[in-house]
Amino acid sequence: MKVGLSSYSLLQALKDGRTTIVDALQWVADNGGAHMELVPYGFSVVDDYELATKLRDKAAETGIELSAYCMPANFIQPTERAFQEEVERIHKHVDVVQHMGIKLLRHDVTAFSLPPEQRTVHYFDDHFEEMVRGCRLIADYAKQYGMTTTIENHGFNVQSSDRVQRLLRAVDRENFKTTLDIGNFLCADEDPLVGIRKNLPHAATVHFKDFYVRPYYENPGEGPWFRSVNGNYLRGAIVGHGELPIREIIRLLKVHHYDGYIAIEFEGMEDCFTGSRIAMNNVKRLWNEVARDGWKVTAEEVSTECV
Repeated sequence: MKVGLSSYSLLQALKDGRTTIVDALQWVADNGGAHMELVPYGFSVVDDYELATKLRDKAAETGIELSAYCMPANFIQPTERAFQEEVERIHKHVDVVQHMGIKLLRHDVTAFSLPPEQRTVHYFDDHFEEMVRGCRLIADYAKQYGMTTTIENHGFNVQSSDRVQRLLRAVDRENFKTTLDIGNFLCADEDPLVGIRKNLPHAATVHFKDFYVRPYYENPGEGPWFRSVNGNYLRGAIVGHGELPIREIIRLLKVHHYDGYIAIEFEGMEDCFTGSRIAMNNVKRLWNEVARDGWKVTAEEVSTECV
């Protein structure tokens, strides 16, 4: 099992000029990460193969794996031509991901910012075949590269475990899995432990994040809070500082013998370098403290397999 960082965690610094995406790879290496997941915000590689090559070479130089690539996508389009244009756009991302040597690509299926009426199960059902068709076309295209494509519990409409599973079953491709985000179930007001237990067998990679949570009737006031599908308040936290049951989640991963990538997504108010460093350290520490049959183990039993 390898702990690393999503580049989205450093978006603050990418946007304000404190770092570049190439320098971010070095930062991950210097702060104990084993891999980086690329999310093209604050930089772009699909139209810049020179940068893509620099990232590939920097990863090799630092020993940091480029574990995955996560991108927005929307298969719900007003015309067939627009649908085909979206598929072709995603194909270009698949090509540059292959150039960088990455074998996991996560894409959305709907727009991220949706009005309440488009977050419903009715909207999901009405546009289900478009989502399935789009996912199949991308998975089939990526197969030539030996690449796995994934759908994440992400984006408000396809955020609950059941909707993710419906897509996985309908798409029916061996190289189409899920990126399991342990916190995003809360955005759909689903108990994270329920969602994780249901979808972990289908996970190609796992995102770790944490949230502070307040019910819809307790406005927490100032701060970067956002609302869940049913109006509850959420705010990003350093992993291990918020309200997700991180120890039990780690135990579930161990029970399922999960041995893939864990990518930290820091979305809190703290400085992004501080939050990301503490989060990576917390996950590695807690992984080594948790046993499959209980939360705590003795020092003699601590695993050294987490890097």
